[in-house]
Amino acid sequence: MNMACRKLKIFLEMIKFEHTIFALPFAYLGAFLAAGGRPTLAQLGWITLAMIGARTAAMSLNRLIDRHIDALNPRTADRALPRGLLSVAEVWLYTIISFALLFYAAARLNWLCVQLLPIAVFVLIVYSYTKRWTWACHLVLGLADSLAPVGAWVAVRAAVDLPAVVLGLGMGSWVAGFDIIYACQDYDFDRQYGIHSIPARFGKARALTIARFLHAFAVLMLVLVGLLLDLSPTYFLGVILAAVILIYEHRLVSPEDLSRINIAFLNLNGYLSVLMFIFTFLALNWR
Repeated sequence: MNMACRKLKIFLEMIKFEHTIFALPFAYLGAFLAAGGRPTLAQLGWITLAMIGARTAAMSLNRLIDRHIDALNPRTADRALPRGLLSVAEVWLYTIISFALLFYAAARLNWLCVQLLPIAVFVLIVYSYTKRWTWACHLVLGLADSLAPVGAWVAVRAAVDLPAVVLGLGMGSWVAGFDIIYACQDYDFDRQYGIHSIPARFGKARALTIARFLHAFAVLMLVLVGLLLDLSPTYFLGVILAAVILIYEHRLVSPEDLSRINIAFLNLNGYLSVLMFIFTFLALNWR
């Protein structure tokens, strides 16, 4: 039992389970917007389980597919698979269980969720291979994460509506932008080993500029969501705070100094996600 608990702890550390905070509030945001502020507890529960299943499966696959690259990269060489702390078979087992959880949760929500699930799974699987052939891998990651709010909207309304698509574009652009920033720290390794990324293709300075444009577009999409749904000023205050966080995030990093990249990547983006959900919740429920 102690060994099983230790293995589970290692696995959760490997997939950075705590990073679920980036996507889960946006999934809730999509659910609350779709429900006009009042999704059922059952819907929120199944959406939560679907999100946990989807992210865990995606991260597990990513670690499996990239384990040989991770072993070469000094930044990732101490991950569980390169170090032998977990076996390939064990991680595959976690992956299968996670996909099963995702499928079961989707089935408990509505039939459209089940019908659209193969598309989501395809994107989750393909992403891990994209760095081998295109610098647009960050955009594919953004597409994968954009499915969180869109999927939650579908879970509540059983329909794909324009506000959900716009919200997905906003979240996807936000994720792609901060993934580009994060990839700058692997610039030398990626160029040496032929790994495709925007920093490796265009250089760190241009990569950070691209990230800024993506984050500006993300804010624009969040504003458009508020206009499409005629949300109260409280929502737009949340968007303003999100924009301020993104501006500060970009001030923390430069092509010459990436020492504060973890603050920009982990702390600030977590705050942004949670704050957007809080202000959206207030806009929908505080009269």
